[in-house]
Amino acid sequence: MPHSNIDPKTRKRARTLRSELTRAEREMWDLLRDLRPRGARFRRETPIGPYIADFAWLSARVIVEVDGDSHETEQGRAHDKRRDDFLRKQGFTVLRFDNDQVIDNPDYVAINLEQSLEAFLTSLGDRP
Repeated sequence: MPHSNIDPKTRKRARTLRSELTRAEREMWDLLRDLRPRGARFRRETPIGPYIADFAWLSARVIVEVDGDSHETEQGRAHDKRRDDFLRKQGFTVLRFDNDQVIDNPDYVAINLEQSLEAFLTSLGDRP
């Protein structure tokens, strides 16, 4: 009996994606890792149901997505809507950033992440 409801094909695809991050995803990963001292524990390419989240902080129920050009098509937007609806029904908050935002304006993304995750992050002064 499987130990989770994740399809083995989805799990395998997530493993492959972890080794093939785009430039924007690598840069986002660096931004998210900078939040580790404040308690953020993101995972890369995490299967959730039939979908794979770019970055997921499971205990906080937060997903961060980095979107490329394929998300700008009619089909891409429809897929993202279905996916976000499913994830929200699972109790997740979904934050989306365009590749260009992450690459060209990382300060904006960092500030936006900080504000969006504020309720989950600990202050460095709160740590012993």
